[in-house]
Amino acid sequence: MQINHDTRCALDQVVELLNTMADGDTPDTLVSVADLRAYVERNSVSGVGTLTEEDLRAVREARERFAQVFAAEDSRTAARLINALVAEAGTTPQLTDHDGYDWHVHYFAPGASLAQHLAADGGMALAFVLVSGERDRLRRCSAPDCRRAFVDLSRNRSRRYCDSRTCGNRLHVAAYRARQRESAEATRS
Repeated sequence: MQINHDTRCALDQVVELLNTMADGDTPDTLVSVADLRAYVERNSVSGVGTLTEEDLRAVREARERFAQVFAAEDSRTAARLINALVAEAGTTPQLTDHDGYDWHVHYFAPGASLAQHLAADGGMALAFVLVSGERDRLRRCSAPDCRRAFVDLSRNRSRRYCDSRTCGNRLHVAAYRARQRESAEATRS
């Protein structure tokens, strides 16, 4: 799947936002305005002024709506959710070049709140994934103790873990050790 830089950045922002949600033993990491500011800075979200508790509430609501898209049972449901998200964000596509980036499209309206910005750009990025017939690339980690979101951009759609160095490697090592134990027990028998 080929996607442009802007769509990739918007997908990355959606994924990181989803991965701030509480999951099992992992607490919610988007609980304060300072957490929201850190998210904005990590993701280089442009044009963000002073953030408030209202921004935090609205972004957390957008996060929940993105989670619904990832959890949608089928493409029709995902499309309905994305359409509502994008429409409510007041999408106003406009060409822009700023901060050293060449021409690209912003989908949020001038003066949009952070939540509207994320909903418009993230919603459109998810729409592009759905339109290209690639909704199955929106995934959750296959590790039994991890449900982090990711977008599988591998050529053969084979990615199963949010991070192959942590979840993937941990499970592969556990499987290897289990095979070694089985082999040792078989030779003792």
